Amino acid sequence: METTLDPAAVGARAAEILSQMQAHKLWERFTTSSMKYSPCWATYTGMPSISRFNLDSDGQPLLVEAMRALALKAAVFELSGGDEKVAELLLSLPVDDMVHAVLAQHTVMSWIERDLGVLFPHDTDLEDFTYTRGCVTDVYYAAAGWGEQPVRYWLDSREVNRRIAHLNELYGTVGITAGGRSHDIDFDAMFGDDAERVAV
Repeated sequence: METTLDPAAVGARAAEILSQMQAHKLWERFTTSSMKYSPCWATYTGMPSISRFNLDSDGQPLLVEAMRALALKAAVFELSGGDEKVAELLLSLPVDDMVHAVLAQHTVMSWIERDLGVLFPHDTDLEDFTYTRGCVTDVYYAAAGWGEQPVRYWLDSREVNRRIAHLNELYGTVGITAGGRSHDIDFDAMFGDDAERVAV
């Protein structure tokens, strides 16, 4: 796979960034607070596309992959002279979901960025959900010395789309549509006066 940057340089820098993060005084707070955020991670698309997904057992491994992805993106951003488009590496949808959960720890992440002198770029406007095995992301990941990504989480976009299509069929049977962005469940009809009293 052809890359715009030297994979060895990206990998070395990404590994260094991740090591510095893990040595940072706020690392434990960051990882603990990220895991406490888990009730809000739920989506109808990315993470549920993992076979037999269980947040209790999959949360920690996904956190590891998200941190590696962010370290890679930070290294590419730095080595490309701050090119956001180049740094918006292709990620599998489950890992991208976890990246969003991690970046929700805004205060701690900001302090870590300041102390390490790095920026963890992420812009949903630039995201492209076409991750395929063997792409540039994989080349950089291997160059960082992390081996091959766990295929449980690094799902090819075609497979993710196939699984999400099936999930959407299942969701539709209980009135959840548009990938969880709408539903036709009438809570007012179900709970009547109780719902109105709570709303007031």
